[in-house]
Amino acid sequence: MPIFAVHYTYSEATVPGRDAHRPEHRGWLSGLVDAGTLLSSGPYPDGSGALLLFRAEDETALQDLLAKDPFAREGLVDAVRTVEWLPVMGAFSA
Repeated sequence: MPIFAVHYTYSEATVPGRDAHRPEHRGWLSGLVDAGTLLSSGPYPDGSGALLLFRAEDETALQDLLAKDPFAREGLVDAVRTVEWLPVMGAFSA
């Protein structure tokens, strides 16, 4: 199953909303880790966004999934970039 790198971009304007909805967001992510859909996730240290690594059937399935993210539902992600990724070495390689 393909792996996708998802880059979220955040702004200062969304900090209060992200702080308020972070427990729900992380709970949603945790469930995806348990299901094997989310491989890894974490924010960038400078607060500018986050990187999430997903397994998904295709881009459409991934977009449907991302729409369920509490941060997305609340309009707290300023931009999303998704790229199919093909790791050839390391923990996520086939």
